[in-house]
Amino acid sequence: MRQKIVRLTLVGGVVLLALLLLLATCGGGPDDGDGGGKNGAATGTPKPVPPSAGPSTRLTVPPQYRTDRGWEIIGSSPDIAVSHATGLLAYLERADGSRYRLRTVDTATGEPGWRGQVWRPLDPAHYPKLATVAKGDRQFFVTWSYGKAGDGLSPASTFISLDLYDVTNGNRQRVEVPWSGAPDVRTTGPDIVISDAKANSTLVDPVTGEVSELGADRLKYPEGCPACKQLTEVHGQTAEGLLLGGAREFWVRGGWFSREVAPRGTDQGSGVVTTMTADQVLAKWAPAKKTGRAATHELWAVHDAATGEVLASVECHRPAIKPGRYPQAVLSPSGDYLIAGNLAFDLEAKKGRCFEDEGGAARLTLATVTDDGIAYGAENARDASEALSGGGLPVSMDFATWSTERLSRNARLPGTETTGVGVFRWTDRQDRTHLIGYPRTG
Repeated sequence: MRQKIVRLTLVGGVVLLALLLLLATCGGGPDDGDGGGKNGAATGTPKPVPPSAGPSTRLTVPPQYRTDRGWEIIGSSPDIAVSHATGLLAYLERADGSRYRLRTVDTATGEPGWRGQVWRPLDPAHYPKLATVAKGDRQFFVTWSYGKAGDGLSPASTFISLDLYDVTNGNRQRVEVPWSGAPDVRTTGPDIVISDAKANSTLVDPVTGEVSELGADRLKYPEGCPACKQLTEVHGQTAEGLLLGGAREFWVRGGWFSREVAPRGTDQGSGVVTTMTADQVLAKWAPAKKTGRAATHELWAVHDAATGEVLASVECHRPAIKPGRYPQAVLSPSGDYLIAGNLAFDLEAKKGRCFEDEGGAARLTLATVTDDGIAYGAENARDASEALSGGGLPVSMDFATWSTERLSRNARLPGTETTGVGVFRWTDRQDRTHLIGYPRTG
């Protein structure tokens, strides 16, 4: 009798185990990919914590932030995107070896927001690119990948696949654009601009998904500007039209021309676009040829993208060697402050500052700027990316005094700030990316 009971128990255990395995297998569909449900704490899922606990990872950060509060995400994508209007942060998580999902988190609370469905990008071995684009009063998170697709019967064609998510509710539309060669994608808006890093471009309307091509023969070059037709490049789009530049001088298609808005005391035919945001263009100019500083200095000016008006400017020494890539402009959420490399501009006060030593060497690279008028960066870092990954000597810069202060040598810098929360990135020994939100003190 005892043996029979044992056998029945074993049989019951096997049945129970089979049922558990069946439930585990059927508990989520192929588009679930969560490993823990919408509010679970699996890899890639935000983990809000009680106010008294704080994130499990405590980094050394600038004194403006407190590490005993906040939230943490483990296993996010290298790229993130932020909607300052809603306070949502978007990131990608890897659902399996070749599929990904877009997730959002409320930066103020750490609570999960809406999430997208799992999909397989054209280049499944790498995370798709991720950014924010705005048109009118609507904002979108946009992801894109580039690669080939074919049915095995005909030669595969290359194209760009873009997914556009409405920031407010996560509604998605997909747009596919045939493209040959490495694409250059700009999301400063209002449309998404895809170019060949030269004069040809395709525009994607994020609201309607409409695609329109614009070749070099339709760029409307300004009259009397032979340099505009040399090394012509699409830099992005303003509210008035495409921003284009040549070897020297730049213009907005159907709008303003750099020669007409050149800063006072500069050579009107010397303007070169270096970077832009949704509403500003940062350009460098040569001082007028008859001035004593023409051989040693350049003037950097922030222009209003809609009108070309100079909003602020500053002089810097000419670099001994021209940079291979100009630093990208970073704007504070309010739009009051703009930084780019060793340049800083207070757009409200219409002032700028070039951080360089007496010999003209640029020792400081600024990477992040907040609405409180504090910028973060590092000395002796090659670029903003290196500063944010822990390279160089961390510093903060206060726009109120234009003074810099060295931080703790191992301090991590916020990659962005919104809703009063700084977002920090850290990679652990398992090569997993951690996103950590620390609130600002006070």
